Amino acid sequence: MTSEINVTQLFIYPVKSLAGIQLEQSNIDSMGLQYDRRWMLVTPDGMFMSQRKTPKMALIQTALEEGGLVLSTAGKSPHKVPSTTKNSNKMTVEVWGDQIEASMVGKESDDWLTDALGIECHLVYIADDVVRQCDLNFSKEGERTGFADGFPILIVSEESLTDLNQRLDKAVDMRRFRPNIVISGIDAFEEDNLKDFRIGDLAMKGVKICSRCPLPMVDPDLGERTSQEPIATLSTYRKWDGNIFFGMNVIHQQQGVISVGDQLHLQS
Repeated sequence: MTSEINVTQLFIYPVKSLAGIQLEQSNIDSMGLQYDRRWMLVTPDGMFMSQRKTPKMALIQTALEEGGLVLSTAGKSPHKVPSTTKNSNKMTVEVWGDQIEASMVGKESDDWLTDALGIECHLVYIADDVVRQCDLNFSKEGERTGFADGFPILIVSEESLTDLNQRLDKAVDMRRFRPNIVISGIDAFEEDNLKDFRIGDLAMKGVKICSRCPLPMVDPDLGERTSQEPIATLSTYRKWDGNIFFGMNVIHQQQGVISVGDQLHLQS
């Protein structure tokens, strides 16, 4: 890797599988980037929803205004999501086999989202005191995440996306892969080799190359799958052990602040 690797973009996705927010700076708390995937849509029986089966989720925009979450989409008035409290109703929800006690946001939010998607759903929140342990095959006891698929942070390099786009007939942008941290200054796919490193003053560790589902085939501007790309092309050179890989899952070792422009330093 080169001597200067920089953070070029930061993203959070407050509601799992809805549109994300690009930031210049973010706090990192015990679950990852602050507000990242703290809310989630679930079916009435508690199963998590995503663009894998409901691609139009990509068309619901998220914003944070004075610390509160606001949802918007074409043809509907914006919706300010109420805060949850210790007295909020609870329901057990499931994310990739993990059973989690989540706080229900309320009927107004459920109705707004049900109308927007045409599918009955509930909006839920993971409270600060709920610990969802990361996979112990790749983490230590107490290392946790919110409603992300498995780990608190995903890093992708600009160089990896450039490599992919050079192989595609029609380029895709970074939103397809929903990273939290985008870096530049390495060779394509060198993020695969990240182990112990720092971004700014914050210690982090790469734990598992990210295996990709069909979600990157959803066009984030259309809320539809328009082709098998970019997964089809990735499968020709980034597939092994039956999975397609793009990006590195990371667990932060400290809490603090991360900013665009911060340098990534490898630990010797």
